[in-house]
Amino acid sequence: MPSVTWGMVQGRKEKLVSRVIVGDYLKSLGIIPDELESLELPSTVEVMKERVEFLQRLGLTIDDINGYPMMLGYSVRKNIIPVLGYLEKIGISRSKLGELVKNYPQVLSASVVVEFQPVIKFLRGLDVEKPDIGYVLQNYPELLGFKLEGTMSTSVAYLVSIGVSPRDIGPMVTQYPYFLGMRVGTVIKPFVDYLVSLGLPKMIVARMLEKRTYILGYDLEETVKPNVDCLISFGIRREAIVFIVAQYPQILGLPLKAKLSSQQYFFNLKMKIDAEGFARVIEKMPQIVSLDQNVIMKPVQFLLERKIPYGDVAKMVVKCPQLLALRVPLMKSSYYFFKSEMGGLVKELVEFPEYFTYCLESRIKPRYQMLKNKGIRSSLDWFLNCSDKRFEERLEGDDCIEPESLAPSFCMGGKLELPACKILSDKEDDSDDEDEVLFRRTVAL
Repeated sequence: MPSVTWGMVQGRKEKLVSRVIVGDYLKSLGIIPDELESLELPSTVEVMKERVEFLQRLGLTIDDINGYPMMLGYSVRKNIIPVLGYLEKIGISRSKLGELVKNYPQVLSASVVVEFQPVIKFLRGLDVEKPDIGYVLQNYPELLGFKLEGTMSTSVAYLVSIGVSPRDIGPMVTQYPYFLGMRVGTVIKPFVDYLVSLGLPKMIVARMLEKRTYILGYDLEETVKPNVDCLISFGIRREAIVFIVAQYPQILGLPLKAKLSSQQYFFNLKMKIDAEGFARVIEKMPQIVSLDQNVIMKPVQFLLERKIPYGDVAKMVVKCPQLLALRVPLMKSSYYFFKSEMGGLVKELVEFPEYFTYCLESRIKPRYQMLKNKGIRSSLDWFLNCSDKRFEERLEGDDCIEPESLAPSFCMGGKLELPACKILSDKEDDSDDEDEVLFRRTVAL
């Protein structure tokens, strides 16, 4: 609470005179003292000057003081220094104290024992790490003014009730402490209910909130619902919305219409991908809406430089949009291994562009070597698009392996069979048309 008047006890007339003098001093600094009428101010200009200069040394400006002039009623020694000392003790650096006071000046009037310590104990009880307490309060100092039995407790209880793990509450508070101040009935529950109405199970919503707590800050009526409607208007199938939101929850809070319009035009201009193809791209990789267009063009340019026609590049992107997020040096390494070691044809890459998304050293090379050792060839999809265990089962299965000399072909879900055309003769093998030989020896995809 504001301190008693400094100095000697004065009579009524002397107090009025002193107040006028202090008020004139504040006006000379540009501070409007009107809101201080109900406060008992220092009796001398020197004491008021000490308060103003202390606040300015913290980093507050005259405008900051005018925003909350009540702080001039707090004694430097009795109120301000004890509060700031405690905040520094719990982990808020001295250089950040001024910013905290700017954001929440009411902190200067709080009681360390009655208000601060119970809140700190509550946060520790939520498993907020001790070193993170200062970070949390620096971002959301209003927590220091909350009642423990109010919003904080009910918001935590509700999130746990929908499946959020209690031990994840602490990291969630560190990531986005503002949810502790959100009302369950008017903010959190309507948000969760809407996501569930889209088709997301509550358990999935809980996992999303554990990892992306900040999505609770998206305005449901002004941002989230319009963004879902926007996705549908751009050709996204309603049944795909649930997968988009689960994969990229941030899409609910973006300025989506502008981003989708820009990317759709870019995809059509640079890759000849129409609106329907663009919608399929977003369904498979919604992060595309936020991907820089210069980044997108690098893999595309790489594919075009390999003499892959525009139409085929468009097919590859629609089938596997993840191509657009790959680093070109990694694509180069995979491509050169495919051409030089595997002897593959571009047609295979067009049919299975996902090839570029697999790690060359840990998956492609080892598996190809195992195929080579057994003398077989197969489609890229067959030997890459499966787990290690499944791949070993395929290799060991008598019904899915034939010697390479028999030029096998593979159909997904079926057995390896001889191609309809006859086996190449020695004369054909010696032919100058190496591409034709490679093609006829290559697996039919």
